[in-house]
Amino acid sequence: MKSLNRRTFLAASAATGLTTSLAPRVMASSTANEVNLGFISCGGRAGELMKQFTAVEGANIAALCDVDESRVGLAKQRFPKAETFTDMRKLLESPSVDAVVIATCNHWHCLAAIWAMEAGKDVYVEKPLSHSQWEGRQTVAAARKYNKICQIGTQQRSDPMQAEIKKFLHEEKALGEIESARVNRFGIRQPIGKRETPLDIDKNVAYDLWLGPAQDQPIYRNSLHYDWHWDWNTGSGEMGNWGVHVLDDLRNNVFQDSVKLPQRILGGGGRVAYNDAGQTPNVHFVFFDTGSIPVVIGLSNLPAKPGSKKVAGHPGPASGYIAYCEGGRFEGQRGKGVATDNDGKVIRTFKGAGDIKHQANFIDAVRAQDRSMLNAEIEVGNDTTGWCNLANIAARTGQRFTKESANEVSHEGWTELLGEMDSHLKAHGLQLDNEQISLSPMLKLDQKTEQFVGEGSDQANELLKRQYRSGYEVPEIV
Repeated sequence: MKSLNRRTFLAASAATGLTTSLAPRVMASSTANEVNLGFISCGGRAGELMKQFTAVEGANIAALCDVDESRVGLAKQRFPKAETFTDMRKLLESPSVDAVVIATCNHWHCLAAIWAMEAGKDVYVEKPLSHSQWEGRQTVAAARKYNKICQIGTQQRSDPMQAEIKKFLHEEKALGEIESARVNRFGIRQPIGKRETPLDIDKNVAYDLWLGPAQDQPIYRNSLHYDWHWDWNTGSGEMGNWGVHVLDDLRNNVFQDSVKLPQRILGGGGRVAYNDAGQTPNVHFVFFDTGSIPVVIGLSNLPAKPGSKKVAGHPGPASGYIAYCEGGRFEGQRGKGVATDNDGKVIRTFKGAGDIKHQANFIDAVRAQDRSMLNAEIEVGNDTTGWCNLANIAARTGQRFTKESANEVSHEGWTELLGEMDSHLKAHGLQLDNEQISLSPMLKLDQKTEQFVGEGSDQANELLKRQYRSGYEVPEIV
């Protein structure tokens, strides 16, 4: 690879005095069929991926990297022959690594992926792809510029069940035309605490590297790891955590990826009931105008009522989607699906194969150096993540909820969702028309520029790209 292609990587590395030699395109492993993997992060999700990748024939974990020394140490016990690193840039210098698996905090996904591709590595990056929409586009551009294999970790894309569902809905049209869709994510999460003084960072954590592109802000939750999901500085909330999976199923099976991004978004919610340090909504509801099939999504991390172990009432699966059709409805979720007619009679069921197919698909594509083989190529991942990013922007730009503003959408599914959310909040002593619940204006997205236009656009456009810390800027790829 020419030196011109690595300028951005070298410039970023220079901030800490680190540089890299770009790996050749030939496999580093001495075994023709073997792919040497470097893991960037050794936390909980990475541990699951390590188990899955080691079950793929010819996938070898050759390098481990984490800013937390204790996590690297535990992973080293599992893979004693692997090289270990604290700084991913050092791992990317290693000629023994063919591809990387990125399972960091959300705010690191894009920069880590771009650096890796600039360094000549293929990439498997966890969902959601981006922390903001602009950086997702740069990651796709990097995959094209450097001609790298880049797969996102929406593993349901590799389940053969999905092809069966699409054939049933769109080729056979067994339920007739799809008229509307509903997406759900209802799962209880506990409060993350609220400290009076900032969290002391463990001495085993290289905190500057942990922050990376994020701003250096005091942390008032109780735990550094995992609960970064609920802080806008590092995470994307439940919409980016689980919402990306169920929205990806929707895009794949209902739209067959024909809708990249919605053209209008109306959404709201809030972080309520828990007096904790979290910022992202634990109640979130959004209407997506796709130009064809209308879509709503309902999300809650609260129990049905205080002290309950049950989630709030909702139609369909707690984590999944419903396609409302002329002749009935289809309910899909991870690992299974069911189609019923208008009388409620089950006419077909679907069963998934939740194994290592997604990881194997990535390894096969790396061996062949053929991105067309990927089941969740990075551009698909960027589009799905975009729905989540836009939903979060709606929540962040909203004003106090009013029924008048909500009624701008005349859609039965939206009205039903708001009624459910109102009942859900009342069980916690709240209601929709409450100062803690926001609602955006109807945000309009220009499909060509991917910029908002019209009412609320100035504030919304500011959230399409974040501010990066010096030395950790996501580069614009041209």
